[in-house]
Amino acid sequence: MSKVVFDTSMSLDGFITAANQSQEEPLGEGGQQLHAWMEDDTGRQILEEAGTNLGAVIAGRKTYDDSVPWWGSDGPTGPARRPVFVVTHEAPSDVPADGVCTFVTDGIESALEQAKAAAGDQTVSVMGGASIGQQYIAAGLVDEIEIHLVPVLFGSGTRMFENLGDEHIQLEIIDVTESASAIHLRFRVSLNGDEP
Repeated sequence: MSKVVFDTSMSLDGFITAANQSQEEPLGEGGQQLHAWMEDDTGRQILEEAGTNLGAVIAGRKTYDDSVPWWGSDGPTGPARRPVFVVTHEAPSDVPADGVCTFVTDGIESALEQAKAAAGDQTVSVMGGASIGQQYIAAGLVDEIEIHLVPVLFGSGTRMFENLGDEHIQLEIIDVTESASAIHLRFRVSLNGDEP
């Protein structure tokens, strides 16, 4: 059975984008430093390990719109061409030919069901964007949360952990890996609010 992992890079003060997002800078002014960890040896190893067991990806429409100019038809996994399920109210009219994206207009549960079917026993990764991550976490549909915590304070931008409701969500630390450019945190999400 596939595992569902929400994965994102975040500033120390809880932002997954900096302020002043634009089409040219979808992560906001200076926000690209959230992904600098991918360039060091530890980051490359983390990405390689995650990619080995990745079966499918779920993304929100904003992430898709911001990223498709860089992804092209191969999606975020590049030559591996893992299927991507984009949660949206309406499919875009202009998409790359022979692309890996499926546009899901009937909710997050449907996208997850389709992603799990495509992934088989492999991992389903829910990509940050904040909104899609918040929806999946609040609905109790995430097994693990992976945060790549970058040593920067943005002060403003897109906050990650808002809109999760009033219930406490218990997490169990699975792994902590330090590198020069980030601290990589893995948590197991407890079900039904039980203590981990």
